[in-house]
Amino acid sequence: MHILILGAAGMVGRKLVERLLRDRRLGNSDITKMMLQDVVAPAQPEDSGFPVKTVAGDFAVPGFAQKLVADRPDVIFHLAAIVSGEAELDFDKGYRINLDGTRMLFDAVRLVGGSYKPRVVFTSSIAVFGAPFPDAIGDEFFHTPLLSYGTQKAIGELLLADYSRRGFMDGIGIRLPTICIRPGAPNKAASGFFSNILREPLAGKEAVLPVSEDVRHWHASPRSAVGFLIHAATMDSAVAGARRNLTMPGLSATVGEQIAALKRVGGDKVAARIRREPDPFIIGIVDGWPRNFDASRARKLGFTTAEKTFDDIIRIHIEDELGGKFVN
Repeated sequence: MHILILGAAGMVGRKLVERLLRDRRLGNSDITKMMLQDVVAPAQPEDSGFPVKTVAGDFAVPGFAQKLVADRPDVIFHLAAIVSGEAELDFDKGYRINLDGTRMLFDAVRLVGGSYKPRVVFTSSIAVFGAPFPDAIGDEFFHTPLLSYGTQKAIGELLLADYSRRGFMDGIGIRLPTICIRPGAPNKAASGFFSNILREPLAGKEAVLPVSEDVRHWHASPRSAVGFLIHAATMDSAVAGARRNLTMPGLSATVGEQIAALKRVGGDKVAARIRREPDPFIIGIVDGWPRNFDASRARKLGFTTAEKTFDDIIRIHIEDELGGKFVN
């Protein structure tokens, strides 16, 4: 099986690559070849057991996507995107990457023609939904995004469904919860503080909380995100029918509940490293975000999480990123 991953140098992309290199198979098929793309060159694996090619370049440049699919990969993971805060601040960049780039990729697949019909896994977002919300948002809730990022992802979902309906590809779109706790340095995602207020204190550093502790949001661990991607790549897409885009399972929690979990797992001293500093820009974005979901459709189709509580999300971070230890 030949696999192509766009956005392979990002956090979720790196973890997906690690999992695939460890398993050396996807579903029931051995991996025979892999191509990793990002705007900066992804790390070259040292011992993969099969050929791995890394490619640096902008997939939204005309003609670049055609080169990526020229070898007819069997599975394409489309993780490349400009994150929410950056897409809101830079309108042109957000639409060029998140919309134009996605359309170019899908068209590149279509133009291969013949019998070529790869599985395409598209990472969408819960930002496709906008307020006012019901208590729990189901897959059937209408799309009224309140951010450019959510609008771009919503259009991508429609393209994925239509290109799949026309038989150009076999697509599955997964609306990821906010992934928490994200390892590494903070990025430009407006949701980054959800991870920052946990990751930095566990590392012995101060973190800034820009919103109220009453803010509620939908979360899943990086470990769960990788599981979602792998299941989306291997599931029987026919059972999804024409509705190819699904909201992934997660945990609904307030910031206050996050901090309480941090205290239970790490202690009061760790949680005391959080400094409250309201940010009107972040507050304005977060006010329009969804808070809770009914992901029963995805669960019925086999999607599961690695965590049951927010304490589990914190413990997974300590285990996967900190070697089982943190600064207390």
